[in-house]
Amino acid sequence: MASRRGAGSPVPRDRLSPPPAAAVMAARLVPVLKFVIKGGLAGGAVYVVYDQGLLGSGTQGAEAFRKAQAALPPAIQEWISYTGWELPPIPKLEFSPSDSWNKGVRMVMSALSVAPTRACEYTAEGWKYVKDLIK
Repeated sequence: MASRRGAGSPVPRDRLSPPPAAAVMAARLVPVLKFVIKGGLAGGAVYVVYDQGLLGSGTQGAEAFRKAQAALPPAIQEWISYTGWELPPIPKLEFSPSDSWNKGVRMVMSALSVAPTRACEYTAEGWKYVKDLIK
């Protein structure tokens, strides 16, 4: 006489039926679908940035910034009137992307030009520290 299994006992693997083909296909399709959606959003963002001229020269970037400064306050005012919220006034920004870009380039080039000297100094300090520890 075969022994009876308890109510909560697991079913042996050889008696489990395989999942339906649609479930297997859906499980394999979900990661692909996620990848396609994320890739589409990233591609769309790059297209919008390129179309607005943000990937062009400094003057094109400055022009895109001026367009955004002109278009953003009316859009925010419309949104505020729609929601009924009160926000503080929008501050005026005097910002030049080309000046900021040039300042960033100067800082990077300055850091790169002193990098060999700093590396030698830090190496000498490191050797001195190690020698002091060995003593």
